[in-house]
Amino acid sequence: MNDDTIRLATIGRILRRRRRLLAVLAVVGALVGYGASVVFPPRYAASASVLLPGQWEERELLTQVDIATSSTVVDRVAAALDWSGVSGTELRDRVSAKAADGNIIKISGTADTPERAQQLSDQVAKEFVGFAARIAGGSTDSEAATAPEALRQKVEETNRRITDLARASDPGQSVESVQARTTLEKLRTSLEEAMKKLDEADPATNQAGMVVMGPAVRPTGEAPPTRMQLIVAGALLFFLVAVIGHLAAARMSRRPRTEPEIAAALGSAVLATVDVLGERGAHRREGGGPRARIRRFLGVDTRWDIPTPLRSGDEAGRRIRYRRVCARLRNQLPAPRRLLVVVPDGDEIARRAAEQLVAEAESDLLLRVVEVSVDRPTVPDRGTESGALVVLSPGNWTAEELAGIAEACADGGHEVVGIVVAGTVLARPTRSAGHPPDDATPALAVRGHATGGSV
Repeated sequence: MNDDTIRLATIGRILRRRRRLLAVLAVVGALVGYGASVVFPPRYAASASVLLPGQWEERELLTQVDIATSSTVVDRVAAALDWSGVSGTELRDRVSAKAADGNIIKISGTADTPERAQQLSDQVAKEFVGFAARIAGGSTDSEAATAPEALRQKVEETNRRITDLARASDPGQSVESVQARTTLEKLRTSLEEAMKKLDEADPATNQAGMVVMGPAVRPTGEAPPTRMQLIVAGALLFFLVAVIGHLAAARMSRRPRTEPEIAAALGSAVLATVDVLGERGAHRREGGGPRARIRRFLGVDTRWDIPTPLRSGDEAGRRIRYRRVCARLRNQLPAPRRLLVVVPDGDEIARRAAEQLVAEAESDLLLRVVEVSVDRPTVPDRGTESGALVVLSPGNWTAEELAGIAEACADGGHEVVGIVVAGTVLARPTRSAGHPPDDATPALAVRGHATGGSV
């Protein structure tokens, strides 16, 4: 199995075992998105297009885009619209422009109503065309407007003077007269070419055809992000954060899962691993009150990262494992063979395994089960017991909590003689007749909370 398969399986396990929590968080995210849509009112966007005739390079089009969104143009728009409480600075954030194909500048305006969005786009396009023409020399300034015409009149007058001079020159065929007429004709030709180039290079000629391609279309829907988009984005964001949080927590978890890690935390050897039939609520921690009920409803009172239990063999095979543990203890302990079985409080799997050990023990091996709180572990003082046997399920307790249980056993005068790891398995679909119920409580189990020494 490669890493990708493992990751997909892990995500699938989160979705199955935390589906209620993920659903609640998605609803909370949707409500947050709805609240954001209420705080930030809907916006409407309209666009107007301006056609730039002639040949334009890309950098020139970008310059026109900057001009369309410049502070000068936007301030003129704000003054023309005269909206209450809306300044040019605020409008600058609502106006955008971009160069499209075909020498077209597309100007967009955003406002809180469709009518205002349309007015804003149209007014920006109008002010942009006027300001661009003014920059290019097409303004209403009288001196700037009449200068080219005055130059043309001067050229025409010069041409007439050249004609008069040519006529007044010696009509003969002398060398001097021919040279004078040739010089005058060259001068006339040079003036005509200069005026032709001047007309071609006149920026006002190119800018004079800049036009707005019709009024902006009034928007019929909200501009992104819409209310529905905010709601969906909020739900998706909370869902993904929850999944990533579960993965990060599992990645950073320091709970011992393997037998060597558990043995190192408790400072003893693992005697065996026994099987306990999985049942609904087996991993749930006991408790009451509203907080516990909420945890049970959301499913956070059970661990999600515990692997899916494997299919179990028959009951006889499971009981053989318990008998072998008892045989090892019988051979290891001196007489009288009395042992304290320590179970972490809230570990239901370990408690059931301890009760099964008590049921399988023979008369020469007396086991007493005590549940110890992992927060403040307290183990009874040593009496006739020859040591303590720790029974737990893997992946539920940190190394510090297990070390605390070992220290509590030492303070009570008990030596940890071994560890039994209890894992869950699934029952077969069909069960042989005559087997006792899997969830039957052995009559020999003695339960009770620890009293005595402290840590």
